[in-house]
This record gives sequence, structure tokens and C-alpha cells, in this order.
Amino acid sequence: MTEKQIALVQDSFAKVAPISAVAADIFYNRLFEIDPTLKPLFKTDIKEQGKKLMSMIGIAVKGLNNLDALIPAVQDLGKRHVGYGVTSDHYDTVADALLYTLEKGLGENWTPDVKDAWLETYTVLSNTMKEAAYAKAG
Repeated sequence: MTEKQIALVQDSFAKVAPISAVAADIFYNRLFEIDPTLKPLFKTDIKEQGKKLMSMIGIAVKGLNNLDALIPAVQDLGKRHVGYGVTSDHYDTVADALLYTLEKGLGENWTPDVKDAWLETYTVLSNTMKEAAYAKAG
């Protein structure tokens, strides 16, 4: 990730944060539209889950300026997601739902550069989560 990409992600998320409840609804509606089999993985109230999602994204976005500090938390998150039943394939579905949500939430501010920055950011973070989650012990 370049400094420009980090700035684009942070600036664009700042525009989505005020509509975080709506964004979370868009995200989960799209996620379950893409793959309805994911719905049973969510045991808690989806509104509460949406708040957690947006909070976690906010923390990650803010932490992009210091990846060394962010990476251990992202690795732990990946390990926890295995316990929720998340598989490696689910990360692609989440990427689709996230990009769709950002496009809807940002409207005309969703530019090719912003999309590329988010895709790069998601790729780095999701690969970190998957590597930690599915690493072979020993």
C-alpha cells in the first residue's frame, strides 16, 4: 500500500462513517444476497454485528499508518474467525460485499483510484487474516 492509497482509504471511510448503520445494512444485505449460506454464521443481532463491523473497519483504517502495530490485531481477528466457521473462500465474498457497500455509500466519490486503494487494503488485511487463521502449526 502506498501513502496515497492509505490516504484515499482513510478519507473515503471518513465519508462513510457518518452513515455507518446504513452502510452495515447494505453490507449484510449484499453479503447474504451473494451467499445466503453465510447467514447462519451470524449468531448475534445483525444490527449489533453491523456496529462491530463498522467499528473494526474504522480501527483498521486508522491503523493503516502503522501496519506493524495493526498486523498482530488483524492476525488475531483471522484466528478468531476460524472459530466462527469462516473459510478462506468467504473472504472473496466479503470483498465483493464491502466494495459494493463502499460504492453505494460513496456515490460519486467512488473513483477508480479509491476502488483500487480499497482493494489493495482489503487484500493486504485479508491475506494477513487468512495466513494467521490457516497457518500450519509446527
